[in-house]
Amino acid sequence: MSNGPTPTPPPGASSIQSLIGDALRETNELARKEIALFRTEMASNVRSLFIGLACFVGAAVFAVVALLVLVDALVKWLATIVGSEWLSALIVGGVLLVLAIGMALWGRSAMSLSTLAPTRTTRQVRQDARALSERVS
Repeated sequence: MSNGPTPTPPPGASSIQSLIGDALRETNELARKEIALFRTEMASNVRSLFIGLACFVGAAVFAVVALLVLVDALVKWLATIVGSEWLSALIVGGVLLVLAIGMALWGRSAMSLSTLAPTRTTRQVRQDARALSERVS
């Protein structure tokens, strides 16, 4: 018993469904590839960051060693002028200590919470609030 031919979908319906399916698959594949590229790029960037940090640490170590050698040379040079190595070491050490204390105090004042407060923004917000309240009244 045949009730007639089976109804066929309209000619554009199956092609639209296949196009949408293809578009979704390609979008999914594109997103997967973009995420893989992002991971690879971030791993490379993090590796470069660690290499840069290691170079900075190495440079800091060499800078400290160079500073110690230069301070020793300054002490020995000053010893030839004042005639005493312990006196020249005391003079150089005292000057460096005064410099260190001055820099520490300056750094402490620069890092205080009062200097971190956004004073210009606060002042601008107050001016804006005052101007707005004048317009409203």
